[in-house]
Amino acid sequence: MTSSIVSITLDCENAETLSAFWASTLGVSPDPDERGSGQFFQSIGRTIDGWVGPIMMFIKVPEGKSAKNRVHLDLNTDDRPAEVARLTGLGATVVHDMDEWGTVWTTLTDPEGNEFCVSDTVH
Repeated sequence: MTSSIVSITLDCENAETLSAFWASTLGVSPDPDERGSGQFFQSIGRTIDGWVGPIMMFIKVPEGKSAKNRVHLDLNTDDRPAEVARLTGLGATVVHDMDEWGTVWTTLTDPEGNEFCVSDTVH
């Protein structure tokens, strides 16, 4: 018996706002409102035809983010500088640029401080 990834869940302050950021980042719309969706719960990928990634779920929790993520998303794009500019326009913040092991990437945070990376080289 093995397991498979079904979803990536981000704890957050406002599920509606954070899901809108990630939906725009990934070029999709949040799933339609369901029972309980909105600022307390939202998802991406549960109802999107042709979705190739795991479902992303956003769930409101009472506590805020307090430390660096132990797990983060790595995104790939054809034009890293242009994508970083687009994402900062959506509300991301640049943390730093890195150039190690033959790969250049930018680490950013989403509007609630969750780290993620953008590269133009497939790892």
